[in-house]
Amino acid sequence: MADEPTINELNQKVDRLAHEQEQLKEDQKPEQKEPAQQEQTDYKPPEKPQKPAAQRARRYIKRHPGRLILGVLGLAVLVVGGFFLWTYFSSYEDTDDAQVDGDLNMISSRIPGTVVGMYVQNNQYVAAGQSIVDLDPRDYQVDLEHAQAAYQQAVAQLHAESPNVPIIITTNQTTISEGEAAVVVAEKAVAAAQQQYDARVADLRNVEAQNAKAQRDVERYEPLVNKEEISRLQFDAVRTTAESDAANVDASRAAVQVAVRDLDERRAELLQAKARLERSQQNAPRQTASQQATVTTRRANIAAAKATLDQAALNLSYTKIVAPVAGVVVDKTVEVGQRLQTGEAMLDISQIDHVWITANFKETQLARIRPGQSVDVHVDALDETLHGYVESMPGATGAVTSLLPPENATGNYVKVVQRLPVRIHLKPGQDREHRLRIGMSVEPKVWLNSNR
Repeated sequence: MADEPTINELNQKVDRLAHEQEQLKEDQKPEQKEPAQQEQTDYKPPEKPQKPAAQRARRYIKRHPGRLILGVLGLAVLVVGGFFLWTYFSSYEDTDDAQVDGDLNMISSRIPGTVVGMYVQNNQYVAAGQSIVDLDPRDYQVDLEHAQAAYQQAVAQLHAESPNVPIIITTNQTTISEGEAAVVVAEKAVAAAQQQYDARVADLRNVEAQNAKAQRDVERYEPLVNKEEISRLQFDAVRTTAESDAANVDASRAAVQVAVRDLDERRAELLQAKARLERSQQNAPRQTASQQATVTTRRANIAAAKATLDQAALNLSYTKIVAPVAGVVVDKTVEVGQRLQTGEAMLDISQIDHVWITANFKETQLARIRPGQSVDVHVDALDETLHGYVESMPGATGAVTSLLPPENATGNYVKVVQRLPVRIHLKPGQDREHRLRIGMSVEPKVWLNSNR
């Protein structure tokens, strides 16, 4: 080590001590003046030659060997003790800027309401699920009943609309079938009218031919009757036949006109039947889709009513506030009769069965600290030392995560040694009685050369 004396320095020290002893003996001898010297005060005796330092050291060692051995042993003890002391102090890192941390759960109301029951006090231990506060449930009971009625109404509307879908589908299919049958009947009627028209046209042509022949017969028989080559009776028969054939022609032409009108009517009926069929075919899926949309709307209304019902049931359940975790009640600020708003804090629950240590080490102390290293934690309040290990290293300094982090870029920069929170976990069984409380001061000592 740099402070350990060398052998030469030790020898020089021994020589210096021997020389001081010799000088002390010489000074203690009485002065003897001769008469001549007393008379002549200016006479100076010759100086004695100085003895070498090594010679004096050997003489001192011969005279006092125990002192040298004790000095060497004392120096060795100091060197060894200093080495072990330096080794001990460099084997750990400690800090007094540390405290017990844990989960501090703030309990607040999820709904507005008036407090009608308060079942805990500060410093009282509560178990998970234990009732702590009751709100007035009457308003929320009414909301629940209203939501139940709306839900039942939506279900009834769905039941009323659901059968209409198959009814409309069946009706549309029947209408389409009837339209198709009407089209077939109309087509047959058109065919019959067409045949009737063709027959009337043929009859007209027949009677026109007969009428033409009869008229020619009248023309041929008229000169004969004038010459009296034939009798008047014969001519009258021919003329009557011609007049009858002419009347038949008019009748046949009228029948043709009737057949034409009948054919047009049948064609119009066919067009109407086809139009009705086409309309039915087009409207059928639309009507079905419309009714199905109505049913879908009813189902959506049921879902909305069910959600409202569920929310009303939840709001009613929120009137009974229970402890979500086990712990000790702290900072209770609510009393019976108080009106609470949504999210308003009522109390905190300190989870004393789940705590850890937050040690704020300087950044210059973190070079050798690693997760898993053993830690001795001295608790000031208990005057006991608990054992744990480094659980995790910090992700940022405490200054950066503070409410007002430093802004070094502004120009007002002063270098300050930063502190970083190291999380320390206590080993199982160290706090069996759960005496540690959040915020207690502790002094952790991290052993750098050990693991849990």
